[in-house]
Amino acid sequence: MERKLATIVAGDIVGYSRLMAENETMTYSELRSVFNDLIEPIVGDHGGRIFKNGGDGFLAAFASVNEALDASVAIQNGFDERPFEFRIGVNLGDVIEDNGDIYGDGVNVASRLEAMAKPGSIFVSGAVVLGAGRGRGGEFVRVGRRSAKNMPVALDVFAIKRGRTRRFGWSRLAELAPHVSPHLAYAFGATGLVLIGLAIQPAPLSAMLGRIPATVAMVVDPGRSDPRPSVAVMPFDNMSGEAAQAYFADGLTEDITTELARNSDLQVIARNSTYAMRDRATDVRKLGQALGVSYVVEGSARRLGDQLRVAAQLIDVNSGAHLWSRSYDRHVEDVFSVESELTSEIVAHLVSYVRKTEVSEVAKRPTANLQAYDLVLQARGRFKHDRMDKDGLLAARGLYRRALELDPAYAVAHANLGMTYIFDLTQKVTGQTDARDLEIGLSQARESIRLDPNLAAGYQVVSFGLAAAGDYAGGLKAAQKAVELNPNDPDSMMALAKAQVRFGDYEGALTNAERARRLHPMAPAYYAYVYGQALYAAGRRDEAGNVIRECLILAPEDPNCLLIQAALEAGRQELDKAQMTMSSLRRANPSFSLQAERDYRRFGDTALMDQFLAELAQANAPETVETQVPSSPDEHLTLYA
Repeated sequence: MERKLATIVAGDIVGYSRLMAENETMTYSELRSVFNDLIEPIVGDHGGRIFKNGGDGFLAAFASVNEALDASVAIQNGFDERPFEFRIGVNLGDVIEDNGDIYGDGVNVASRLEAMAKPGSIFVSGAVVLGAGRGRGGEFVRVGRRSAKNMPVALDVFAIKRGRTRRFGWSRLAELAPHVSPHLAYAFGATGLVLIGLAIQPAPLSAMLGRIPATVAMVVDPGRSDPRPSVAVMPFDNMSGEAAQAYFADGLTEDITTELARNSDLQVIARNSTYAMRDRATDVRKLGQALGVSYVVEGSARRLGDQLRVAAQLIDVNSGAHLWSRSYDRHVEDVFSVESELTSEIVAHLVSYVRKTEVSEVAKRPTANLQAYDLVLQARGRFKHDRMDKDGLLAARGLYRRALELDPAYAVAHANLGMTYIFDLTQKVTGQTDARDLEIGLSQARESIRLDPNLAAGYQVVSFGLAAAGDYAGGLKAAQKAVELNPNDPDSMMALAKAQVRFGDYEGALTNAERARRLHPMAPAYYAYVYGQALYAAGRRDEAGNVIRECLILAPEDPNCLLIQAALEAGRQELDKAQMTMSSLRRANPSFSLQAERDYRRFGDTALMDQFLAELAQANAPETVETQVPSSPDEHLTLYA
């Protein structure tokens, strides 16, 4: 008896008993041909072994997930030319092998998936998707969570997309016609009458789509095509009894979110979105729906003197079930090992495996000085990058400097310190910056990368700094590296999307902007602007208009969104609207001009840039900065209330 990990493929012919009753001789002959000429050779060629043959179905085991998937697709393609309909289920899991037979939950799940599958389809488990090769992500579409017989937890089900369609059917009907029962013939006739009726008076497409069950509609929903488990780390409760200690619980939450986000097998929601939900007491199911996730991490932290207590739990938002919970009672200096253990256990419960390199990265201590770490947590609490808070920014800068005095090799502190300078320069928080601030910011970010070459935050700051300096090609490379190191950081994705628009990679920009918005559902208006700009660049103007309207509802005076809106309206020859929008833009950004746009080159050196400038000119954009900005006819009214 041997327990091992295996990929199990379960296959079954649909309606076999009925076919045998209709024509036993022909059905049996075709069945033997299918097994001898199709199934058995394909399974063998892909390194699999059939361990159970039930006449009209089979169970096979494979050592490789990818070989099992390739075999399943090849078998299903073969059935497209056969008189049978076939369905397949594939699962990766623990099994027990005993005297040539294989059994266990791994086999049971594959059988349940096969029973769920539609004729001609292949259903696979989430474990199979995560165990498949990196290049296969586009082959799967999520069906949803499905309950299965004798399974205590609903299965996360995916379907394999197949480009081929079934050829057999009407072409072989003549061969079977003499053996078709009167009932089946009547069914064919009734179906024909229904189809004729539909052809005479077709239903609107929207009405037909409305009849599709939600579980089926999910298969074709592109927004749900990412098969990775999605998780949100909610702000940990501060149980210390002192409001002044809240920064510690918040810092712990942020660190755990960051470490989880490094795992490319997960989708991790941005902390700004989870913090936006902090004070909304709501059912965990509603919370998951609002954030678009399947799992939520909740927890608490209590720090009393040198003692630390951390509790955390992982919750399935669909069922409300607590999948895992853990408490840690440690000394404060063990906070990094607590973060490491907690992160590793969460990952282990959400993905099929954790890479050794990721485990070692999580286990690394960012600093040996606990006081320096505490100062960095305080700095994060004092200033967030979504606030125009001069006092908070300067206080955070001072705290980062104190942390670096205690530990000059603290890479995260260098990166965060650099961000305070570059953010201040680009957003004019203090109003007291110059070129020297850019130099300091980039210097600190580069030092953080020198100290930790795998620090995504360091590359993110470098990308922002280089873009501010006009080195857009360098900013693009740094943004690509930041996303590579942290595939769940929406800010880096948006920076990359913006750079990709400039260099003409519109599809790449759309992909990253969409992913960023999915990871940050409570994102600021800037996210809508970058996405809308990418849609505009890709020629998808109607969609761009919808997104930009969304932006202007959130922020009616956002200059970036007003800019794209003016171009869209001019492009539609709605010149009165475009000129009104341009007036609003000039009030929101008095330094705006066509000359400034030429210099900035947001669409690079492309024909699109020339078209964009022409549309702005139609909207009465000023050639140079004017001293007089048109006043609003009514300061209390906005265009998009």
